Amino acid sequence: MATFVLVHGAWHGGWCWRKVTPLLRAAGHEVYTPTLTGLGERAHLLSPDVNLSTHIDDVVSLLYYEDLSGVLLVGHSYGGMVITGVAERVPERLRRLVYLDALLPDDGQSMYDSEYDDDPGMRDRWTAGAIETQGVLAFPGSPTIVDSYLAAFHITDPVDLAWVRPRFKPHPLATAGEALRVPEHRAAQIPSSYIRCAGSADLPTPIHMHARNAQARGFDYHEIASGHDAMVTAPRELAALLIEIAARSS
Repeated sequence: MATFVLVHGAWHGGWCWRKVTPLLRAAGHEVYTPTLTGLGERAHLLSPDVNLSTHIDDVVSLLYYEDLSGVLLVGHSYGGMVITGVAERVPERLRRLVYLDALLPDDGQSMYDSEYDDDPGMRDRWTAGAIETQGVLAFPGSPTIVDSYLAAFHITDPVDLAWVRPRFKPHPLATAGEALRVPEHRAAQIPSSYIRCAGSADLPTPIHMHARNAQARGFDYHEIASGHDAMVTAPRELAALLIEIAARSS
């Protein structure tokens, strides 16, 4: 049995793993799906104090209070920033890091940094498309932008759209602008896998750059035939791959 902690990306919440968790549990694994502060069912907790450090604290606290060890920590998209920070704080609780079509940051880099993102216009796009909510600038601020991202994620099934669209919450810009501090590079000392969603090449943010970085670093590398939100559009394929990675990590 493995213990999975699945960390969602921007705009999502723990809800986004709903199709994957029963498949992992049916295979005998333990699964936790925390929702980061200010998103999902915790959207009411959004405040000017919420930043990347807050989200790292969210996951570190879960690991501590649930007394978890030997964890396969999975981060989707922006969640790659979070799990890298968690690895710096509590590497002793982790068995493997799994980056699911995720950002792969280095020390001193923020989500915005073109140095690893290869997307210098991201900050301007997010700021221009932001909305002020609960005293916080958050992105996206319009249904049109939301729909453009859902289309880029290849979420086209009407049932999936009806489920995802109303749960897609604006993401606080402070989390994107905060530089990640991982001076000990402890994530690099933990076995790591990268899962590339092969259908995400048309994303506004070039995730493929991070996939290439993972390959260059010698990560256990996989590709899955899905859009960016594999947990929504290809849950069985994703669960099978996670189970395979867990079996080889035991």
